[in-house]
Amino acid sequence: MNAQSFYANVPRHLVAVDCIIFGFQNSKLKLLIMQRKVDPMQGEWSLMGGFLQNDESVDEAAGRVLKQTTGLENIYMDQLSCYGDVTRDSGARVISMAYYALIRISEHEQNPTQHFSAHWLELHQIPDLIFDHRQMIADALKKLRDNAHFHPIGFELLPEKFTLSQLRSLYEEIYQKELDKRNFRKKILSMNVLEKLEEKDKTTSKKGAHLYRFDKEKYEELKRRGLVFEI
Repeated sequence: MNAQSFYANVPRHLVAVDCIIFGFQNSKLKLLIMQRKVDPMQGEWSLMGGFLQNDESVDEAAGRVLKQTTGLENIYMDQLSCYGDVTRDSGARVISMAYYALIRISEHEQNPTQHFSAHWLELHQIPDLIFDHRQMIADALKKLRDNAHFHPIGFELLPEKFTLSQLRSLYEEIYQKELDKRNFRKKILSMNVLEKLEEKDKTTSKKGAHLYRFDKEKYEELKRRGLVFEI
């Protein structure tokens, strides 16, 4: 049997990419979801996604979906898992490669709500979603927590300058539990990966709180020397 006849007899399926897009705003971890514009299940809530095109890899497709829906590119994105249950999509046999992305909401170049009927919602506000998108979110949250424990990916959700209180609030949202203020401060400062700035955030008090910046170059150097990032 030659190659052409072999492939001719193989079943063909649609391949999609779905993006679980996390943001952090007002001390809350949020997800970007949209109302589906096509049948089946038009008008229902959905993750951001699309179909793989013939001339792109799945990574490129995920980047394209992210660019189209948020206006952002070259940001943190990680492949999550493959979802291929036979009946997962009521419209056709669709296999989905899911990715999760971490973005800074303030850096949007376009308004996703205006262009895609999309909304940033807190985790407890997420409504019923189509297909297996709820499972994708649960899996993405687990992977985010696992990765954030040993890698400084949390900084991808924060503005360039942040307070220690904002940083602690972020990790409390990721882990969905309260963290001891003194222990958190001591631990994060002991790693020497933050640059303390002269500027202060005075939005919550006249005295203000010092702003910090994550020093990625210093982190990479310390990592080469054996630093283990752990929060």
